[in-house]
Amino acid sequence: MPRSAVLETREHRSYRSCNGTSGNRKGGLAGKATVGSRGEAERVRGEKRSGTDRCCGHGNVLSMSTGNGSEPTVIVDDLHVVYRVYGAGGDKGTAATALMRVVKRQRRPSVREVAAIRGVSFVVNHGDAIGVIGRNGSGKSTLLQAVAGLLPPEKGCVYTSGQAALLGVNAALLDDLTGERNVVLGGLAMGMSPQEVKDRYESIVEFSGVGNFIDYPMRTYSTGMAQRLRFSIAAAKTHEILMIDEALATGDANFRAKSHEKIMQLRAEAGTVFLVAHNLGEIEASCNRVIWLEKGKIMMQGYDVPGIIDAYLEATGGEPRQRGGVEVDHTAG
Repeated sequence: MPRSAVLETREHRSYRSCNGTSGNRKGGLAGKATVGSRGEAERVRGEKRSGTDRCCGHGNVLSMSTGNGSEPTVIVDDLHVVYRVYGAGGDKGTAATALMRVVKRQRRPSVREVAAIRGVSFVVNHGDAIGVIGRNGSGKSTLLQAVAGLLPPEKGCVYTSGQAALLGVNAALLDDLTGERNVVLGGLAMGMSPQEVKDRYESIVEFSGVGNFIDYPMRTYSTGMAQRLRFSIAAAKTHEILMIDEALATGDANFRAKSHEKIMQLRAEAGTVFLVAHNLGEIEASCNRVIWLEKGKIMMQGYDVPGIIDAYLEATGGEPRQRGGVEVDHTAG
């Protein structure tokens, strides 16, 4: 990746996650995310004034091209995410087996490491809508969770200019509560005031299209209805960084059209949108940039969305997309 423009670390940066190979500070656990303190922020700003922006003191100079000259909202620098599976090889790692190991004074179970993200680097700018494509298990959802600060990096850094909101298929809605209560709780959880939730309630319900089901418990909703309500809640607030993980997979044609318009609106308001979906038609229609992941690594990335999608389909054995005629819903992986 070209490394021509040095990122200016801004004072309002709300999240930073870093881990280097030189050891963890203050005896922290391996892979634990570190949040910059006030003193750390002052140190970084001092380095910026001296012409160097270093990654949490580990000596990695973070300098990446911003591409189109806009201010960056997300920078990922040599990110590695590792899952550790304890008890691999027959030991299921239950409480009972742990107790038996203590009684018998046995060693801890075997540990198997799974590298979900391996050395990923990219810069995202204001107004970008990034589609993340790849086969199942390629690390798409893991990447979004790492950017949102929900997963600690084993190595590397993630910088964001604001709080990232992750909307996924497993977004927390309470099945025993009505859709109305979930709208209220979801709005409050995103930082909206009670009055803001009240003012936007009708538009959220109308956008979701759930109708009278808004008064019913969530357990009575179909999968598509629940997905639409999740997206409607998340889209009710303007996010500087909004990440959508397969949330549009079950929407009907009308809802996909409305969602596409909403994503365009978010981009126009200088927000940044990440979209993970197997529906490549939605990626091509909604995104101005695409990242292709394969086994935790970036195979291709750039603003040539049709070209990268075609290369992905060719590599995975998918049918070429039909453009300029009848739109075909191509999926791969």
